Amino acid sequence: MSTVTITAADINKLRQSTGAGMMDCRKALTETNGDFEAAIDWLRKKGQKVAALRGDRDAKEGVVLAKTTADNRTGIALCLSCETDFVSKNADFVAFAQSIMNAAIDNNVKSVDELNAVAINGAKIADLVNDKLASIGEKIGISKFERIDAEYVASYIHGANRMGVLVGLSAEAAEAGKDVAMQIAAMNPVAVDANSVAPEVVEREKAIVTDQIKADPKMAGKPEEMISKIAEGKLNAFFKENTLLAQAFVKDGSKSVGDYLKSVNGDLEVISFKRVALG
Repeated sequence: MSTVTITAADINKLRQSTGAGMMDCRKALTETNGDFEAAIDWLRKKGQKVAALRGDRDAKEGVVLAKTTADNRTGIALCLSCETDFVSKNADFVAFAQSIMNAAIDNNVKSVDELNAVAINGAKIADLVNDKLASIGEKIGISKFERIDAEYVASYIHGANRMGVLVGLSAEAAEAGKDVAMQIAAMNPVAVDANSVAPEVVEREKAIVTDQIKADPKMAGKPEEMISKIAEGKLNAFFKENTLLAQAFVKDGSKSVGDYLKSVNGDLEVISFKRVALG
C-alpha cells in the first residue's frame, strides 16, 4: 500500500478542526494514511473528545442570513462567504448579502445556481459577486444555500450573522418555532429524531463506540453479546444527546424538546431543520 506524506499543514488542519494535540494529530493521520475523516474517527476511537465533527467548517468568514416568506411557508438560509472578518463586518458587505437574500425570497429560488442567475437592478447576482470580488480583493461567493417548505417555517439568526437556522413545523407556532430554532443553534443536533439519523452516521458511531469498549482493559475476554449490548446503550445515549426531539430543552432542562412541543400542541411536529454556520 502506498504511503502519503503527512505535512505540517495537514497536522495543523486536523488540530484546528478537532482540538487534539499535535502529536496525536500526526499519529492519527499517519495511521489512516492521510485520510482526514478517518483520522477524526481514529482520534475518537482512542477516547479523545473531538471539538468539531459536523458541518461548521466550510466557510471561514462571511455573512449568514435566514429569512422566510411573508406567509411563513418557505424559508431560505444562505452564507455569503469571504476571507476576513474585516470584510464580513463591513456594512456594505452585509447590505450586499441582504440584497441577495431578498432576491432569493422575492424570486422563490430553489438552488444556488438559480439564485446566481437572478437579476438585481438588471445585473445577474453572479456578475455582482464577481464585481464585488474585484473591488474588495477577496474571494467571495454564495457558499451555502438551504431551503425549507412547510406549513410554518421559523427563521433565526444568531451571533451577528454568524449562524442561521430554519425550522419547518407542521402547523403555525411562532414562539415554539423560535424556541426550537434557538435550540438548534445552541445544540447542533444531527437529525430530528433517531429514525431520521443517516444510516452512515449510525454505522460510524456504532463502530466508534464498539472500538472504544473493546479497547477498555476491563472488557478483555468479554463475550460479543455483552459488548454489543453496551454499544447499543452508548448509541442510545448518542441519539439522546444529538437528536433534536430527545435533547434536553435549553430553556427548561427538566423536559425534552419533544415534550416541550407536545405542551404547545399535541399534534405539532418538526418536519425538518437546517443550520448554516461559519466555521
